Amino acid sequence: MTAPLIPARHKDVNRAKVCDDNFTEFVKGWQGTPQHRPAPHEPVLDGSACTAEDFLALFESQLVSRHLDLMARVLRVQQKVFYTIGSSGHEGNAMVARLTRHTDPAFLHYRSGGFMAERFRKLPGMDPVMDSALSFAASKDDPASGGRHKVWGSKPLWVLPQTSTIASHLPKALGTAIAIEQARRIGHELPIPQDSIAICSFGDASSNHATAQTAFNTAQWTAYQKLPAPVLFVCEDNGIGISVKTPGGWIGNAFRHRDGLDYFYADGLDLAEGYGQVQAAVEHCRRTRRPTFLHLKTTRIMGHAGTDFEIEWRSFEELMAVEATDPLLRSAEIALVSGLMSKDELLQKYEAMRARCFAAAEEADRRPKLTDLAEVMAPLAPYTPDKVAAEASRSDYADKRLAVFGGEAKLPENQPPKHLAIQINQALHDLFCKYPETLLFGEDVAQKGGVYTVTKGLHKAFKNARVFNTLLDETMILGLAQGYANMGMLPMPEIQYLAYFHNACDQIRGEACSLQFFSNGQYRNPMVMRVASLGYQRGFGGHFHNDNSITALRDIPGLVVGCPSRGDDAATMLRTMMAMAKVDGRVCAYLEPIALYMTKDLYEPGDGQWLTSYPPVDQAMVLGEERVYAPEARDLVIFTFGNGVPMSLRAARRIEAAKGWKVRVVDLRWLQPLNGDAIARHAGECDRILVVDEGRRSAGVGEGVITAVVEAGHGAKPLRRVVGEDTYTPLAGAAFLVIPSDDDIVAMAERLA
Repeated sequence: MTAPLIPARHKDVNRAKVCDDNFTEFVKGWQGTPQHRPAPHEPVLDGSACTAEDFLALFESQLVSRHLDLMARVLRVQQKVFYTIGSSGHEGNAMVARLTRHTDPAFLHYRSGGFMAERFRKLPGMDPVMDSALSFAASKDDPASGGRHKVWGSKPLWVLPQTSTIASHLPKALGTAIAIEQARRIGHELPIPQDSIAICSFGDASSNHATAQTAFNTAQWTAYQKLPAPVLFVCEDNGIGISVKTPGGWIGNAFRHRDGLDYFYADGLDLAEGYGQVQAAVEHCRRTRRPTFLHLKTTRIMGHAGTDFEIEWRSFEELMAVEATDPLLRSAEIALVSGLMSKDELLQKYEAMRARCFAAAEEADRRPKLTDLAEVMAPLAPYTPDKVAAEASRSDYADKRLAVFGGEAKLPENQPPKHLAIQINQALHDLFCKYPETLLFGEDVAQKGGVYTVTKGLHKAFKNARVFNTLLDETMILGLAQGYANMGMLPMPEIQYLAYFHNACDQIRGEACSLQFFSNGQYRNPMVMRVASLGYQRGFGGHFHNDNSITALRDIPGLVVGCPSRGDDAATMLRTMMAMAKVDGRVCAYLEPIALYMTKDLYEPGDGQWLTSYPPVDQAMVLGEERVYAPEARDLVIFTFGNGVPMSLRAARRIEAAKGWKVRVVDLRWLQPLNGDAIARHAGECDRILVVDEGRRSAGVGEGVITAVVEAGHGAKPLRRVVGEDTYTPLAGAAFLVIPSDDDIVAMAERLA
């Protein structure tokens, strides 16, 4: 490639203008001799796999991407554009789009302008310039996110909108690839062709992130077992992450020899050279169904974003050297050498694209913006109560139940009262009969039946295609869940302990729960995440097995959090959560109190008062609905959940005996969203208020309850909290010094007197 001449006046602080001028000056100054113009089906240059037709399309896509970047830099200062992380230097990713299908699900990082422009060609009547301009302008007419964020996305083009920045999208991309193959094993009809592959792009700096590494490891783990996982990891290596340089050769050295991750290199700066290299990687991935790593050479010009003034930390000489590798300069050279365009035609095409992008941006600026809170939040947490209730109570699978449970006499509703763990297990069997697209997976859930035998028998009844163990990696478990959901299945991932969820929280917060919001409801990844939770395990296990950090879940926008304390509630709540996932695409967290799994008694040993009958299959719990004990009581109301429910009931008996008070106990059951109206009603009907929260003092569920009480105007009533302390849970008997007890509840009631 002929390097452009960089005049001294190009020692300019505005590097976007410099790069823009470089193209014009390079074309004007070109002195070569054009070859014979190739026919559309002939190689653009001798020996290239890229035809003239391919090149012309790809070059136009590169120009779309580049002028969107340049437009954003100009209009940012006029407050007409609100996003300036650009794709300049990465335009070669258009080759990946051209060589794949629009039905290959794509999970893209933010430098994917070239890819998107090229994928738009796959379906007629679509305009990448206008759609992108609407997104840059945060217009509610933006077809990807409805103005909620600048995302690369398209429902018809199977580009799932996201805001992933540091490789947090890699696990769900791999999960989607695995799901494509899983569908065949369970007889599930895919929304895409069966030989599709999943595409996932990211930067060289992001490849070092733990979330990326877990995806690579799982891909290798899967391939090692000869299980198909057709994912194309596209590492766009520009040699720098914001200002931190990637050591030269690091990506090739780190990924070239990974067992089970097939490595390909492609020059993303040269369409003539790189096209065949990209083609080889794509064809390999589709044919072998193996995880494939495409190391795509790129560069980064114009900085990380519009606010990144590289001249403050890079020399002019270094900047000019980087800008000389601009892939658009090489594409211009190919166009000229091949005879496909003259200098004037090339410059005319360049300026015509500039005009097109600016015209689209001005039009996008005139389009309506989001101005109403309800409109902003509409896709975040959809809920259609009537449809959910109908689905949750649907019971048209009687024959399947009889086959799975072994006859009428063995149906769970015909059994004597059972404890929590068994009733959850029965509900899971029921739901697997109801939803053939349901999968349950996690650590130890299959043959062993879970650490606490809650999933016992499911593997035997529904086989390994639907109930299976995963590697010990919570991030990947939740990435798999999103992948299965993307392909139309109903996943039930199990996180073995609540403390382990924190290892993978962003897969729910940043990825799963954000998808409906950032796709304006066009995409959804329904799931019910089961988590063995909370404390009171008789001092066993320490803080990793006794975790009450529900706040981490309640802080996630759009997530439904439920916590049953008894077996019948566990079954009806689980039915509702599955219905919410099926009908509204919701992401739900189902917290199972470990210490109550096997609990049979309430007041005295042998009384059996914490055993419950299995509810008929047409019964389900309404979202937000509380359970009330002694609803006629008025002297004291106790709001609680989980382990706090039997504790509060025992304490209530003692309080009544000591003080003569009638005590109402309210099991909240649903912890997010809290039912503020119900809390206010109970608080208004009672003289005193006590909140029993096994979470920590500084961050639990109780703050939400008290806020609902105060905002309803009942804050003047005597009100107290019984909560856990701000510490980790220690081992053995010391555990009971830091979490609430029956005695603590009784003592706090005395203070309320």
